[in-house]
Amino acid sequence: MTRKVSRARRRRIIDALGRGTVPQSDLDLFAVGMERFEKVLDEELAAVAAGASGFKAVRGEYGSGKTFFARWLAEKAKRMKMAASEVQISDRITPLHRLETVYRALVGGLSTSSSSSGALRDIVDTWLLTLEDDAESIKGVPKEDRRSMAVVVDELIESRLKDAARNAPAFATALRFYRKARLAGEQAIADGLLAWVGGEPNVAAVVRRYAGLKGDIDSGSALGFLRGLLTVLRDCGHPGLLVVLDEIETLQRMRSDMRDRSLNTLRQLIDEIDKGSLPGLYLVITGTPAFFEGQQGVQRLTPLAQRLAVDFDTDPRFDTVRAVQIRLTGFDRDKLVQLGCAVRDLYAQGDPEEARIMSLVDDAYVKSLATAVAGQLGVGAAPRVFLRKLVSDVMYRVSEHPDFDPRLHYRKVNVSESDLNEDERNAFRHHASADDVELDLP
Repeated sequence: MTRKVSRARRRRIIDALGRGTVPQSDLDLFAVGMERFEKVLDEELAAVAAGASGFKAVRGEYGSGKTFFARWLAEKAKRMKMAASEVQISDRITPLHRLETVYRALVGGLSTSSSSSGALRDIVDTWLLTLEDDAESIKGVPKEDRRSMAVVVDELIESRLKDAARNAPAFATALRFYRKARLAGEQAIADGLLAWVGGEPNVAAVVRRYAGLKGDIDSGSALGFLRGLLTVLRDCGHPGLLVVLDEIETLQRMRSDMRDRSLNTLRQLIDEIDKGSLPGLYLVITGTPAFFEGQQGVQRLTPLAQRLAVDFDTDPRFDTVRAVQIRLTGFDRDKLVQLGCAVRDLYAQGDPEEARIMSLVDDAYVKSLATAVAGQLGVGAAPRVFLRKLVSDVMYRVSEHPDFDPRLHYRKVNVSESDLNEDERNAFRHHASADDVELDLP
């Protein structure tokens, strides 16, 4: 039975599933099939939190749960007090070969267990307070002596960020002047400097002049800024950072020169992690098998293909989670039903109509609905559509209409092509016609 959760948390989860999206949090409440990954991933995250770094490539066809897996893993990282961020790779907004755009998106999506997306300000402010505590306890500077405190904190900023300063000295400079602007009540200047630290382009010239900064972050300095961010996180109680580069298969749709540069950038990132030059970073990429195996993807760059090589010709039962690349095999029908029942239990929990929901949407009905949706889309492509229909078309109606009985009033599952994304439409056309599928109900 699903553990007790607050009404607000349940509503956030159910609302997302009813829209056909992956919830941003609390995924462990209905994480089906994740058990086989937990032990090894917990060990790897713990190693990263202790100062190591890590990399994992996650492969799976559409509908296998890559986005769910990535967000589930991010929640595990945040329970270990790490920070996390998810970046959607795209050819226009976040092309991988332009690391400054990836860094900007990473910072924009930065979250911790106590701060949602956009947590940079909280992290930096906490870090600066930590440095003040260090200045008092280690250097013996009383906090009342603001002038001496400013000097010592500036020295601590430079010393703590010396590794990042080798390639990105402006990172420390911007944070020093951010603190100065805050103390002087220059909030607009402080906001602009923090935006610049986060990689935002076109920061006002007056802001950059205040700190003596020139230009914007570029691909050459982005890794240095990432190193600085990792240091700041560690010093203020977040021992690591999980970064997910999602939908990396979009590289295959780029112009050939951009694709080659992006693949080489990925190879460089893996090498930086292997060298230990990004301590505290756990980098995860997700992509389709075609990206990892096809000539327009990883195989286009031999050094990268060698780094990601894993033999998947064996039975999936014997896959090892310790490999550099792991595969998600998607849902079989039993797991799809198990998922639906977990969501049904979560929905019904605490609802005034809980008994009625559990009676009308029992395990047998959930199984029949899963079978009908999977019959049209195929099991692998079905989870998102199945959950949306279970929530929006069935359970919402059961809750709102006392005389609604899904066995009587929802005997057909209508899957319209207009409701599907491109991958789902392809699956829809491949597995069945557009005719309604009758539920097999007693």
